Amino acid sequence: MLIQSGFFLQRKASQHFFNLAHRNQDAHLKVFTYFHDYIKFKVKNDTSKVQEIFKGLSFTDEELKFASSVFHKKHYKKGALIFKANDIIDDMFYIYQGCLRTYYMSTSGKEYTVQFGIKDWWITDFTAYFSSSKAIMNLEVIEDTTLYSLSKFDKELLYSEIPQVETFIRKKLESAFAAFQKRIIVSLSQSATERYLVFLDTHNNIEKRLKNYHIASYLGITNESLSRIRKELYNS
Repeated sequence: MLIQSGFFLQRKASQHFFNLAHRNQDAHLKVFTYFHDYIKFKVKNDTSKVQEIFKGLSFTDEELKFASSVFHKKHYKKGALIFKANDIIDDMFYIYQGCLRTYYMSTSGKEYTVQFGIKDWWITDFTAYFSSSKAIMNLEVIEDTTLYSLSKFDKELLYSEIPQVETFIRKKLESAFAAFQKRIIVSLSQSATERYLVFLDTHNNIEKRLKNYHIASYLGITNESLSRIRKELYNS
């Protein structure tokens, strides 16, 4: 895929500089050299993202090139919706930088934040992704974000070609499942103040990057209740 993209760039360059190249061989050589070097840089740059995503794993050069070909870099501005409820979900996302949230909206229009995502986390509507059903959640960009997407089809190819990646992702998903289960227990059994303290413990310094209603909707409380809890904790 990377090489195909490179040849596409070369073809465009050849069309653009066709007349110049025939008049001046040096110019033609410069054009070819530029795009040849660009492709080499692109491949090197894209393989480095694989090492960033799969920290701790060792790859052969061929494995790096293959893995880099199935991840697709995407940029989103603050406020963008990457997908909405009822969309078909085919991708899971590795967060290279930025902050996002998945949220469910009730028929009455009330939002319930399900998950936040920051650098080095994975995010999507996992129920829809694994069951090939329509999304029940929305994925919103909280601040400018760079993601690497991985489709279900490409994920299976990656698993087949590089088995250690399957183990790596499986462990990530197992940890995520355990965290979701703990969140359910906390939501059912603890007070709003206790839920807020657990949120602070599990999300480190993310609080300042979020709006109050993001946090309140994650905790299942109102903005006013969140303000009261913070005031009580500050004065205690």
